[in-house]
Amino acid sequence: MRHSPNRLLAAVFGAVYVVVGLLGGIVAGGLPFLTTEGGLLLGIFEVNPLHNIAHVLIGAALLIAGLSNVVAAKTVNTVVGGFYLLLGVVGFFIVGSALNILALNTADHFLHLASAVVLLGAGLAADKRTQRVATA
Repeated sequence: MRHSPNRLLAAVFGAVYVVVGLLGGIVAGGLPFLTTEGGLLLGIFEVNPLHNIAHVLIGAALLIAGLSNVVAAKTVNTVVGGFYLLLGVVGFFIVGSALNILALNTADHFLHLASAVVLLGAGLAADKRTQRVATA
């Protein structure tokens, strides 16, 4: 892992997102699964049960990829980074509507955008000499 920024980043972000998802379960306990207004994690980030499950699953994917190999880490960093970029942008437009099923707030949007920049940056720019495995 010490030679691959993608593996290190995926493992660290993965572990953090898993912990965030588990801690979010504490502050969102008892809330409806798809509520548009959730509990506050760290007093800043709004979460609901669905949002927490998403964090755990995304964190697990990142962690597994980071502990696996460079190709997996690059791929997952790029895919998750792209997803967070989309979520960060769309999030600003769905706040206050029934479409906000993850109970997103402004702090969440900026965190998702920051995660997108870091993950996409690493996924697209780091470990350039790594070849993707061709499938038949």
